[in-house]
Amino acid sequence: MTRSINRDTQLCMSLSGRPGNFGTRFQNYLYEALDLNYVYKAFTTRDLPAAIAGIRALGIRGCAVSMPFKEACMPLVDHIDASAAAIASINTIVNNDGRLDAYNTDYIAVRKLIEQHGLDADMRLALRGSGGMAKAVACAFRDAGFRHGHIVARNETTGRNLAQTSGFGWAPDMSGVSADLLVNVTPLGMEGPEKDQLAFGRDDVARAKAVFDVVALPPETPVIKLARSLGKPVMTGAEVIVLQAVEQFVLYTGVRPDDALVARAAAHALT
Repeated sequence: MTRSINRDTQLCMSLSGRPGNFGTRFQNYLYEALDLNYVYKAFTTRDLPAAIAGIRALGIRGCAVSMPFKEACMPLVDHIDASAAAIASINTIVNNDGRLDAYNTDYIAVRKLIEQHGLDADMRLALRGSGGMAKAVACAFRDAGFRHGHIVARNETTGRNLAQTSGFGWAPDMSGVSADLLVNVTPLGMEGPEKDQLAFGRDDVARAKAVFDVVALPPETPVIKLARSLGKPVMTGAEVIVLQAVEQFVLYTGVRPDDALVARAAAHALT
């Protein structure tokens, strides 16, 4: 039976520079499966302060925040959870009776994945990117005990800042950087103009012991395909996006779906 929207329906949303369908399909699947009176819709904006003010003014229950808004949202909310405060980047806003509370479920998801995949903290890390998501990922590795590696970023200011925050070195490119674990946190390989671009060169991947691409759509990015072809263990953005989306769902609804239902929702959303 199709759920109908009524005056009591609670709206959740996302704000992204490149709105996609994953969150909409994942969250709405769970709402319907659990018979919750919620609906989820993706948006973008050219006026971030007005968009965040609208969440408060209209009683929108929650908002997922994606690139490039994760850091710019910080001064626009009322309370910042420790998961976001430690890395000065948010990806989730929850409206509690007009008070906007901010979290970072990206950080939580990456910490879980590092543990699940049994990554060795002695591995040398090369993390490409220096934006809000890169900060969440770098700090998750830092807090998981990784001490050796580089932030690889063309923007020297943001690259050095993230390197200092996370305790790694900085490099403008992969020249002279030797890494056991390659991590992409840039749009390279994402659906759009960069979808065919490799985040790391073939030689870098061949030398690495494992590859992690945070890009979720498509789940099989060029660098993940290359790594698989070379027999390298991989971690994908699809794993990250599902774990962080579950945590967002719990924050919005107070309900934690079981693993089987999450798997069905993820399969539906990633189709």
